[in-house]
Amino acid sequence: MLKYLKYDLKSGLVVFLVALPLCLGIALAQGVPLFSGIISGIIGGIVVSAISGSKLSVSGPAAGLTSIVLSSVSSLGSYEAFLLAVCLAGIFQIILGIVKAGIIGYYFPTAVIKGMLSAIGIILILKQIPHLIGYDKDAEGDESFFQIDGENSFSEINHMLGYISYGSIIIGVISILILLAWQTKFIKHNKILNKIPSALLVVVVAIITDWLFNNFIPAIVVKDEHLVMLPAFGSFHGFLDSFIHPDFSAINNQKVYEVALVICAVASLETLLSLEAVDKLDPNNGISPTNRELIAQGVGNLCCGLIGGIPITSVIVRSSVNVNSGGRSQLSAIIHGVLFLVAIFIIPGILQMIPLSALAAILIVTGFNLTKPALFKNMFKQGLDQFLPFIVTITIMLLTDLLKGVTVGIFVAIIFILKQNYKMPFKMIQEVIDGKLNVFMKLSQNITFINKGKFIEVFKNIPPNSIVHIDGGRATFIDKDVLEIISSFKQAGQVHKIHVYLEEIEEVEVFSNH
Repeated sequence: MLKYLKYDLKSGLVVFLVALPLCLGIALAQGVPLFSGIISGIIGGIVVSAISGSKLSVSGPAAGLTSIVLSSVSSLGSYEAFLLAVCLAGIFQIILGIVKAGIIGYYFPTAVIKGMLSAIGIILILKQIPHLIGYDKDAEGDESFFQIDGENSFSEINHMLGYISYGSIIIGVISILILLAWQTKFIKHNKILNKIPSALLVVVVAIITDWLFNNFIPAIVVKDEHLVMLPAFGSFHGFLDSFIHPDFSAINNQKVYEVALVICAVASLETLLSLEAVDKLDPNNGISPTNRELIAQGVGNLCCGLIGGIPITSVIVRSSVNVNSGGRSQLSAIIHGVLFLVAIFIIPGILQMIPLSALAAILIVTGFNLTKPALFKNMFKQGLDQFLPFIVTITIMLLTDLLKGVTVGIFVAIIFILKQNYKMPFKMIQEVIDGKLNVFMKLSQNITFINKGKFIEVFKNIPPNSIVHIDGGRATFIDKDVLEIISSFKQAGQVHKIHVYLEEIEEVEVFSNH
């Protein structure tokens, strides 16, 4: 990992700058102490990344768990009882990793994962436009369609026009121009400019610009409410005193276990989806170990629950920022976690000078990189079986949330898979020889229960006095259900004067209920 230190330092810093307001915003949206978001950012960065086998995934508080946290804290009666559920959820995740349940992460359709990435990109753009112009009524990190401020993704953009901060807009536009300029060939091939991290430059320029506004054009200065806000700790002892511990007396409360199972299921699914998506973004085409990731997330959530943090998952927004910033190994995520610790004690004053519109610009450009028009064109060229799950995933995610979008996308993809399997279980030739219909069927390589319908349909339409040859020589697997249908057809053929010849197919005994 150390050989990539110069890349990971730069990337870790950028991820930290983006993750800081997200951690605070998600904690605010979930109705828990802001410090809980900081704790989860630290644990997600240091603990989870140290155990995880993923090089580019970044973990932290997840916007997708907001509604679950809000309702769970309310139903359990206290945040301390909820923390016990988070601890148990972590233990359940560790168990899932040990029993190798992470293997399901390898079976998400590529079209759905690409749709998820593209939807995240569009959501980032829609959600960050208000922050770009200085309208920060909705919590940073609220990714759901219906927001906690009563607006939705589209009405928020319309509603923000009455709350424009010209200082924020100027800084936001300058930030976007810098980020786009740093993607041009001129900057990339310039030996000096190429070494300057674009996101760090954006933050420095934003702070300096706001300082100039403050001293020379106070009418457009960025107000405190549009700057990064940090909870005050005062000292390291104050930091430790802010820890909240779980209420172990709630261990006999059945609701605690119900909440733990829900957190475990949703956090694990979001992690596996994010992991698959990050692997798709990885320029080196790495494959992350899913079972190890579940264990890492479980340890992370156990730690969060013990000291007052909110649940964490692998998060695609921060992970994609990590990829775009040139991260090469787990060290970048660890550095971002360490920077949380360093920053809140050493440079809180500087952090609180950062305009949110500058960070919004970074996320908007990241979002655009995830959802470029060329991706839509490429998916359309691949055919309806790829494009439809892709576009459905995007649409449902935009109007609901990540899990609903992915679930519907997978359902649409499965329909195409079933249709394809139904169509192609065998090759068939029909020929009349000596006045009798001869049917030659050559089975495909894999015949599953999905193909039952096609066999039944074909057998039903074969007329009496026919000869049927069924060749299973190419098949490496034939489902028992299909074998039973073939055997039943051969037995019934004696009644209908259909002669059935089987080649390299194991005949099974058929039992009748009559």
